[in-house]
Amino acid sequence: MSPACPGDTPAFASCSSAPVLVFDSGVGGLSVAAEIRRQWPQLSLAYVCDNAALPYGTKPDDWLIPRIVQVCVAAVEASGARALVVACNTASTLALTALRAALSIPVIGTVPAIKPAAALAHARQSAARREEGEPPVFALLATSATVRRAYTEQLIRDFAADCRVIRVAADPLVAEAERRLRGEPARPEVVAASLADLAAVEALEVVILGCTHFPLLGADISQVLGESRVALVDSGAAIARRVAEVLALGTAAQAAEQQAAQAVQPVPREHLALATDARQPGLATALASQGFAAPQALSFDD
Repeated sequence: MSPACPGDTPAFASCSSAPVLVFDSGVGGLSVAAEIRRQWPQLSLAYVCDNAALPYGTKPDDWLIPRIVQVCVAAVEASGARALVVACNTASTLALTALRAALSIPVIGTVPAIKPAAALAHARQSAARREEGEPPVFALLATSATVRRAYTEQLIRDFAADCRVIRVAADPLVAEAERRLRGEPARPEVVAASLADLAAVEALEVVILGCTHFPLLGADISQVLGESRVALVDSGAAIARRVAEVLALGTAAQAAEQQAAQAVQPVPREHLALATDARQPGLATALASQGFAAPQALSFDD
């Protein structure tokens, strides 16, 4: 696993051929990688998952923080990344500060889309409910860790104080998304059971997919909740835009530089993938679905 650019790690941030590294506990971050690739198809990506420790949502905070830092530091070094996208709500709400202290490249986090969900819930609220003085209603569908995090509570206070926010821990959906990406049969009953209480809320207007695994189940979630009744919101598009801002991908100079580089060196057909359990059955299939190579084992000091 050779670096994309010569020099030590800090130099990678200024090298346009170095990859953007997408990190998640499992394969849920592939939904974010897909959105980044959709907006910037020529951008080099790398992916790392700490699947040996999956799921993060049930692990204690004091164990997770150093673990996340160790894995990400090792993966940045192995990939020669110029930026790190933490495509995991649990890791982002917990370890962004520690990651930014440990790394010299930009670190872009993923947090529940409370602000846009609140705005959309206001816009979708019926006139009758508004006239009756009822608050807009939206739900945060996330892991148990994200649902209970103080950071999440602060986002709700800051951006949705005038809304009714229903928090639903749906940890079984993480495993279901992982299974499907590995090519295993879908189990729609798992999705239905996780959403049963939420589906009964008549005033529900918007649901935040507060885990990067959940967009992978978007069609099933819409079917259970009612596609015409409830709007789904996730952070994928916003993260891709933030990557572009941080790396100045939208400037004419950057675009010209990228085109010139492509004229000399074509974009690889497969992108680097790393995993703490590279032998996990079905992992290579999941990664290949988004253009990543078979996973290589990530070594780090545990």
